[in-house]
Amino acid sequence: MINEFKDFIARGNVVDMAVGIIIGAAFTAIVSSLVGDLINPIIALVTGGIDFSGWFYALNGESYPSLTAATDAGAPVFAIGKFVMAVINFLIIAFVVFMLVKMVNRIKEAAVKKEAEAPAAPAGPTELEVLLEIRDALKKG
Repeated sequence: MINEFKDFIARGNVVDMAVGIIIGAAFTAIVSSLVGDLINPIIALVTGGIDFSGWFYALNGESYPSLTAATDAGAPVFAIGKFVMAVINFLIIAFVVFMLVKMVNRIKEAAVKKEAEAPAAPAGPTELEVLLEIRDALKKG
């Protein structure tokens, strides 16, 4: 059972998947910062100061100064801004992943093309040719 587990862990795709998850988690923090610290202010500037992260509707009909105040009061809220930010995060991550996959595919295609262009190894003698040489050598000897 331990040997099977070692074989499972040693497979390249399991290790690749683990590395991908770790890098993905770190990348999520970078994208969140990009959206929150760079894109949101630009959107707020273009839209006249609207901050999407604080955009919400209280479903109980009350008015609250902020999303935090509404949630602290226990009001059911429709946090539209959080959803918009999640969509923006997703689109950025999807675009970067697309670019990475595109780059990896180019590298793979270049490697395959280079391999195909490499001269083939000279073919050795066939089995029949070897047997004929042995026959001829035995006749002489």
